[in-house]
Amino acid sequence: MEVTRLFDLLDNYQEKYPNQDAALACKRNGTWLKFSIQEYVELTNAISYGMLELGIQPGDKVGIVSSNRPEWNMIDFATMQFGAISIPIYPTISQDDYRHILNHAEMKMIFIEGKELRNKLKPILPEIKTLSHVYTFVDQGGEYNYLDQLIESGRKHPQPKKLAALKATIQPDDLATIIYTSGTTGNPKGVMLSHSNIVSNIKNLASTPSAWSNKALSFLPLCHAYERMLVYLYQYLGMSVYYAENLATIAENIKEISPTMMSCVPRLLEKIHDKLFLAGKKLPLFSRMLYYWAFTLATKFQLEDRNWWYNLQHRIADKLIYSKWRTAIGGNFDIVVSGGSALQPQIASFFSAIGMPVFEGYGLSETSPVIAVSQRGKHGRKFGTVGLPLPGVEVRLGDRNEILCRGHNIMLGYYKDPELTAQVIDAEGWFHTGDTGKFTTEGQLIITGRLKSIFKTSFGKYVNPQAIESKFTESPFIENMMVVGENKKFAGALISPDFIYLKSWCMKHKISYTTNAKMIEHPLVTKRFQEEIKRYNQFFGEFEQVKRYLLVSEEWSQQLDFLSPTLKIKRDVIEKYYTEKIDKIFQ
Repeated sequence: MEVTRLFDLLDNYQEKYPNQDAALACKRNGTWLKFSIQEYVELTNAISYGMLELGIQPGDKVGIVSSNRPEWNMIDFATMQFGAISIPIYPTISQDDYRHILNHAEMKMIFIEGKELRNKLKPILPEIKTLSHVYTFVDQGGEYNYLDQLIESGRKHPQPKKLAALKATIQPDDLATIIYTSGTTGNPKGVMLSHSNIVSNIKNLASTPSAWSNKALSFLPLCHAYERMLVYLYQYLGMSVYYAENLATIAENIKEISPTMMSCVPRLLEKIHDKLFLAGKKLPLFSRMLYYWAFTLATKFQLEDRNWWYNLQHRIADKLIYSKWRTAIGGNFDIVVSGGSALQPQIASFFSAIGMPVFEGYGLSETSPVIAVSQRGKHGRKFGTVGLPLPGVEVRLGDRNEILCRGHNIMLGYYKDPELTAQVIDAEGWFHTGDTGKFTTEGQLIITGRLKSIFKTSFGKYVNPQAIESKFTESPFIENMMVVGENKKFAGALISPDFIYLKSWCMKHKISYTTNAKMIEHPLVTKRFQEEIKRYNQFFGEFEQVKRYLLVSEEWSQQLDFLSPTLKIKRDVIEKYYTEKIDKIFQ
């Protein structure tokens, strides 16, 4: 069948892959729980019937506050297939953000996962005057209704004719979902996306996985446009979607299910890379030499123009080393999609060499979300780029090399904010991304930074902090870094070390310490970081070099609110937290 609306994906899946016994899966009580496509459709329809029985109407807003789980997909489709608006909400945001989103969206119904989230939202819910129905995913003591009750109500009051009639009225260009962006300043903005916005992305990406790719692992937040669209893509292609238990179990879950595809952020790949690097240090001398020969060879891998000598070495390394790494990692990967931030080219080379081909992509929630992505075919994929713009998507560079985009993927606008919409979508329909970039001669797009992050020194020189941070975090000693220096004489930086690697280094050099703070104060550690800063400064001009820096003892994380859901640093949050330290850099 023709897929023109998002909920058509479910009917398309059932029609083309009727025997799929694991359309969705998750691990509960130590066992993988699988939902066949027939169960998926039946439960989704039951939820729709239950909502209609409650009086939920087309156009009503339905919120989902949950981590990744099969029920998330069921509620999402159940909401959209009769014309209500699905609104996913991050389970990690503040009470103030919840208050704003629920009021701003005029939420009619909400689904909340877990006791902790329920307790966080409970004080806010009475303030939401439009909210009529609150459901939890499991019975939490009777305070709120729970999903099984809604499903049971839907089974008792099926309304297939009414549902079919409502489906028929929904057009591809109708509003399907509102995604509230997780900004670091001001209130979250409601990005309005139509069915056709996202479906166009899905169809453009359908040829990226190989035909044999049949099993995907998902762990990035479904409420993020990037992961959500990919999960739609998996279903369009009839793949099984397995949800990881949590971030800590990803490695274990990969070994258990051997996925052929997954998406991730660069930091995850960097951690696997660093872990493999450290593993070689424990080997006997000859084995260690062979190990690091293969390791170095992998970082030099190129997609094209490899000579016979490299190919011969690669075959030997694959037989002796890379095959063992693949077994240890547990994957049978056709493709690993990396997005959210820039991936270091040698990391992309490394994983492609060892049999985990990395495809990079770029986009924003406002662009549904993909603008460009690595593709199969000539010039479709090149390390250090995010690939070619999608068919039907125009991309050009504006003032100060800002990336501008126009096409079927551009959002309908910001909900209830036409003025803000007009600020980012100009009269000719070009969406201004706020990112800077450049093109290769073959047409691949390279992301160079973020306009609002670029600052000017007191000498009038522009500094692109993201380009500097991306290079410096190639160092195994540096986990995260933020370059500062607006209106200052030079660029400075805050550095959060990779404490796992640093502890290993300290152990090797017999350096004793009690805490992270004590470790980074040790003279040998500070000297080692000085060498590292000097090494990476060589890649930049005089005015871009990091002249002074401070090591911090905190590991930047989402829990501290220092990182976004895609693990990008939140500059405003970090700058506020370290105000005194930043002042010290420039004293």
